Amino acid sequence: MSADSPAPKLTRNAVVRTRLSGFDLLMNPRLNKGTAFTEEERDAFGLHGLLPPHVGTLEDQHERRKIALDHRDTAFGKYNLMRDLQDNDETLFYSFIAHHIEELLPIVYTPVVGEGCQRFSEIWRKPRGLFLSYPNRDRIAQILANPRYDDVRCIVVSDGERILGLGDQGAGGMGIPIGKMALYTALAGIPPEHCLPVLLDVGTDNETLLNDPIYIGWQHKRVRGQEYDDFVELFVTAVEKRWPHILLQWEDFAGVNAARLLERYRDRLCTFNDDIQGTAAITTATLLAAVHATGIPLSEQTIAMFGAGSAGIGIVDLLVTAMKEEGLSEELARKRIYAFNRYGLLIEGGKGIRPGQEALVRTREDVAGWNLTDADSISLLDVVRNAKVTVLAGVSAQPGAFTEEIVREMARHIARPVIFPLSNPTSVAEATPADLLRWTDGRALVGTGSPFAPVEFNGKQIRIAQVNNSYIFPGLALGILVSSARRVTDGMIMAAAKTLASLSPAREDKSAPLLPPIADSRKVGLLVGEAVARQAVADGVAEGGGEESLQERLRAYVWEPVYKPYERLL
Repeated sequence: MSADSPAPKLTRNAVVRTRLSGFDLLMNPRLNKGTAFTEEERDAFGLHGLLPPHVGTLEDQHERRKIALDHRDTAFGKYNLMRDLQDNDETLFYSFIAHHIEELLPIVYTPVVGEGCQRFSEIWRKPRGLFLSYPNRDRIAQILANPRYDDVRCIVVSDGERILGLGDQGAGGMGIPIGKMALYTALAGIPPEHCLPVLLDVGTDNETLLNDPIYIGWQHKRVRGQEYDDFVELFVTAVEKRWPHILLQWEDFAGVNAARLLERYRDRLCTFNDDIQGTAAITTATLLAAVHATGIPLSEQTIAMFGAGSAGIGIVDLLVTAMKEEGLSEELARKRIYAFNRYGLLIEGGKGIRPGQEALVRTREDVAGWNLTDADSISLLDVVRNAKVTVLAGVSAQPGAFTEEIVREMARHIARPVIFPLSNPTSVAEATPADLLRWTDGRALVGTGSPFAPVEFNGKQIRIAQVNNSYIFPGLALGILVSSARRVTDGMIMAAAKTLASLSPAREDKSAPLLPPIADSRKVGLLVGEAVARQAVADGVAEGGGEESLQERLRAYVWEPVYKPYERLL
């Protein structure tokens, strides 16, 4: 950023120097300190009269925000308050999250961000990130060229078509990139000026939005086919030219696009898809922790993957890699996994098998001799009963899919059934933890995609592990940025998973939760970041230096949400 630019010049130094003053300074969320500006700063920057006379501290502001938060009687009201805070004072926003992670993570991220996307047009007030709409396709490079984006090092991009389990939210999908990038900073210390949320607005097929007079997006049916691909290519080309070393994270694209876009661009720039690779890493990490608690190695588990979209495929692929590391061949590893689509088990001659799912399809020989209800549509119950499934994971967005009959059947033949209803938000979870524990007499090892309150069972409070990508993607991004990785390798994804698994409380106490407390998320993010950076060096894709200087670079890079003294540039 040039010295003559009116935008703030942010550094990792102890003092912030800027030419902004008065109202303009208070309206800049990265520089605003509100009542925490000192008397000397109020003199220097012309802030007297614009601020009340009270000179406070960050701690005072925490207390004020906590009172305001507690007076909001709905989760969406709290989400709205936090979005306003982020757009007003980023340092306070991130410091507030750091002091109340367990309470605020579900508010700024899943599950409440889902309602935030659905109601995004109601609450949009200030620019945050970029809306790149199809009618402006010839202006993308011009939009990105603004000097205010000179410091950007990472982007989260969505087209809003598959928001959580809620479907097409159009431009409202911007809530997801905003939320993801907030966690880049809150949980991994990535400086906020390095983060840019982007929404590719190619229209929407959501009729409610198309007919909504306050909808903020392009009110047009979704662009598809070659026109869609050309638009994405225009975006990627412009990003590459503007920031040759950018990290680009794809988020909440429909299954038909997610895997193929990742495949198209993963060797062209530094990129990953959190729905595919992040979900795979967090699921694998939690499963590694669970199987440690069961005492049965991963390579001896029988897994049912209920849902074979891009997330399910990504999970299966990483689990196969983990099983191969335990000594199985790829063929034998895949024979331990049964994958499902909406029609039942993926099997030769079955319905609805899509490109990319071929490696998940079972042969008719695999089910020979099974006692089946319907040979043409093999159900989850059929597989649980005949294959003696020990691990059940769901990424189907089908609420109630893990029925009492299925779960009780599973619990008949395994002492510690592992059950992960991963779909979110909460309304589309395949089962609730309370039911799963009740149906298994408290023996199930449960992990959920959305947060659930602890379950009381037989007089004990059982904390439910939230199998949330937020344990993975912030640290993954941190490791990529600190190592200056050219590409995101499979080894880096596995390093993130194994590091998280190593932090499981269940490693020390088999009755303990499978994942660290949400309150420890920032510590987890930093440890995952270090492991990913080391793997980038080992894989030969790092350009930021070797392992010997890694911890020093991490310390120098990580941003802490504290107010610094200001000096005015004249």
